[in-house]
Amino acid sequence: MQQQAMTRIEERIAELGLVLPTPPAPIAAFVPYTIQDNMVIVSGQLPMGPGGIEYKGRLGESISLEDAQAAAALCALNLLAQLRAACDGNLNLARRCLRLGVFVACTPEFGDHPEVANGASNLIVNVMGDAGKHARAAVGVAALPRGASVEVEGLFEIS
Repeated sequence: MQQQAMTRIEERIAELGLVLPTPPAPIAAFVPYTIQDNMVIVSGQLPMGPGGIEYKGRLGESISLEDAQAAAALCALNLLAQLRAACDGNLNLARRCLRLGVFVACTPEFGDHPEVANGASNLIVNVMGDAGKHARAAVGVAALPRGASVEVEGLFEIS
């Protein structure tokens, strides 16, 4: 079997010392992504690592801002893994990131949602360059699935 060459996005991921994971399977009754015309909508991704969900807890209570930013970046890496699956393994089809939705598990007093979301936004821009600049929402919620501190969903344009 011939191995497919790395895409420019995958090359950038490697340059940053990161590894694009195998896309996590959904943990409930939904699909990981849908495709409509030239758009891929990626379902919310948790900070799933090799051993399961990483960075559990709520901001303002049991997890630091720095750890939540790392969680958001891990969610974004999982978004890119799902995007690669949606593109049949060819991330060269990814044209740009249009929007990220970032959900932050936090106490009512916590107000630094944008700073947490920057963990995901910065990773996408670092990997995709100008094509990674996107619209975004960052909201606080009382709890996320399986105790995760952050969840990130995305909308991407493909060719």
